Amino acid sequence: MRRIIILLVAIVATIAIGAIIIVARGIGARNEPSAIETTVARTLRHIAIPSSLRDRRNPEPATPEVIAMGRAHWADHCAICHANDGSGDTEIGRNLYPRTPDMRKADTQKLSDGELFAIIRDGVRLSGMPAWSGRARDNWMLVRFIRHLPDLKPEEIREMEGLNPKSPAELEQKRREDEFLKGH
Repeated sequence: MRRIIILLVAIVATIAIGAIIIVARGIGARNEPSAIETTVARTLRHIAIPSSLRDRRNPEPATPEVIAMGRAHWADHCAICHANDGSGDTEIGRNLYPRTPDMRKADTQKLSDGELFAIIRDGVRLSGMPAWSGRARDNWMLVRFIRHLPDLKPEEIREMEGLNPKSPAELEQKRREDEFLKGH
């Protein structure tokens, strides 16, 4: 009985602290998450990934071909939020709450292959990370590419720029530039 009371007090205290933070900081997405929010979110994310998946190793080899396929997939699907270089420095990435993480840094790189795979496949609730439940092989190649991000070369980034999706306005601007250069 005493344990139940202690548990209930802890739950009420946690809710009260959360309410105080929300009232003090508001619900807007402009502020950085507090250290408490970040720690709780990362802990819950870790707990939510089954250990059988968390402990999986990447079945895709770290070959230049696999990394190139992961890079192309990243440029087409992930760079809009995460940037080609993994920094998260995009209009969307800077304005999400929590911010899109810098995938090159230790907080991401220290995650296991299985954790990265689960995050890609299943997404992350209450963040901007959607679930990408496509082919498992594509997701494992993305994990390989994420591991490569700290060593990404400028020529790889330039290649990726040609693979990034283009808006209708960007396509029209390119068409006009091409016409101008042809002398029409």
